[in-house]
Amino acid sequence: MRQMLKKGMLLLLAVLGTFAMTGCHGSRGLPDFTVPEAFDTSKDYEITFWAKNDTNKAQTEIYKKAIADFQTLYPNITVNLRLYTDYGKIYNDVITNISTNTTPNVCITYPDHIATYLTGDNVVAPLDDLFTDEKYGFGGSEVKYDAPEQNEVISKFLEEGSINGHYYAIPFMRSTEACYINRTYVEALGYELPEVLTWDFIWEVADAAAEKDSEGIYKINGQKVMIPFIYKSTDNMMIQMLRQQGAGYSTDAGDIEIFNDTTTTLLHTIAGHVTNGAFSTFKISSYPANFLNAGQCIFAIDSTAGATWMGSHAPLCDISEEDLVDFDTEVRMIPQFDVEHPQMISQGPSVCVFNKADSQEVLASWLFAQYLLTNDVQIAYSQTEGYIPVTSKAQESAQYQDYLSRSGEDNSTYYDVKIEATKLLLEHTDDTFVTPVFNGSASLRDASGQLIENVVKSVKRKEKVDDAYIQKLYSDVTSLYRLGQGTESSFGKKELGKLPLTSVLLLAGLGVVWICILVYVLLSTKKRHPKRK
Repeated sequence: MRQMLKKGMLLLLAVLGTFAMTGCHGSRGLPDFTVPEAFDTSKDYEITFWAKNDTNKAQTEIYKKAIADFQTLYPNITVNLRLYTDYGKIYNDVITNISTNTTPNVCITYPDHIATYLTGDNVVAPLDDLFTDEKYGFGGSEVKYDAPEQNEVISKFLEEGSINGHYYAIPFMRSTEACYINRTYVEALGYELPEVLTWDFIWEVADAAAEKDSEGIYKINGQKVMIPFIYKSTDNMMIQMLRQQGAGYSTDAGDIEIFNDTTTTLLHTIAGHVTNGAFSTFKISSYPANFLNAGQCIFAIDSTAGATWMGSHAPLCDISEEDLVDFDTEVRMIPQFDVEHPQMISQGPSVCVFNKADSQEVLASWLFAQYLLTNDVQIAYSQTEGYIPVTSKAQESAQYQDYLSRSGEDNSTYYDVKIEATKLLLEHTDDTFVTPVFNGSASLRDASGQLIENVVKSVKRKEKVDDAYIQKLYSDVTSLYRLGQGTESSFGKKELGKLPLTSVLLLAGLGVVWICILVYVLLSTKKRHPKRK
């Protein structure tokens, strides 16, 4: 019996050792990526591309066409597209797959997320040498398509992919936030819309629009529903308000600075306007566009990429036609504290390339990633929503300039609100900024929005929001998002998905080993100390 137990345990330990090497380490141990001297076209490569798409089917078709056109140029590279509806789900799946070395080859993502991927060993391929490679880099001599030169990628956008002194991403599309305004209601309230919005103006008009008559009907729209000011992304709201006032958010090294006196003042201000019925958020009330288009909102702040949902004639309107209210839609920068020095966030998807054991596979992935920056892809994708191309090559092309000049010709491709939102970013690219990227910056971003969300909820629940409440809120949010505790694996509140199968088997197997050891010890003890007769 003992011999059988010994053999079984040895066999089980050997199996577990195999799982441990594959399941726990996964991608660890991959060699540093170096650019091959030549791309081997005699071999076939199959690469995976994870991308994000909402309900805009035109974007899906652009991805598919880009893949088909690329495969015509490189018939030995097969690109498999996997679509997601949310960047967070892409992030979670990548984190889960890192442990089993099953990451995609090319992934649309955000630099905050890449900073977390980099906690693995050689998980993401550095792109510095690929950028400058004479044959396969930007505009390289061996590239089979009209790729942009590196100096044709807008430098402000390219720098967003630099983490710890190395490039790990290229920009794909860029957007910012815009304020979509029911100008008809603003003027009906007796106000004149300024060229540059201020926070004071927004709050004053929003408070005025919250006024009801004796029967509880809002005076401005004659309806029972009115939320004058709705913000889609409260993390961006807090980040931009702090930036505009020169207050702390975080350092490049990852030091958390958000819990400061300016933040406290901002939260008190927001609480006051929620009390007045003037403000709410997407997470609490729903999409700003739906309220705006129904005449139940005056100021709706959302991404410029969301412009196709905004306005009485929006091509992607989500509410029924009978609920639509006709009004004049205006597009402005987000409100500012200093109109002479506007600040607004730069956002939008980037593309990273994952490292693999075969450097040729990585090169094939890079060739596809770079193809996404060609004019055909950039211009086609930017026309679907209020994004702008990330290259001057595309922005300055006759095709793109013609697109911009045709604002208002129809309510689809040339929808005026969409093109005005696009022009807003084109004209204010130099006024945009990005937040520091580090392992944990994604969690800090979530935490910044949570501060506003909690305050709004508490006011609506008639809870008292005073200094004591806010100090407790800071403590709760710090704990919830594990701020300042180092690695993202223990840092964020993010759901990282189920454990990989190999990890589950490893844990189960360890349990079996301990049971076997216990049985062995008990049997040995019994043999040494038999019962007395």
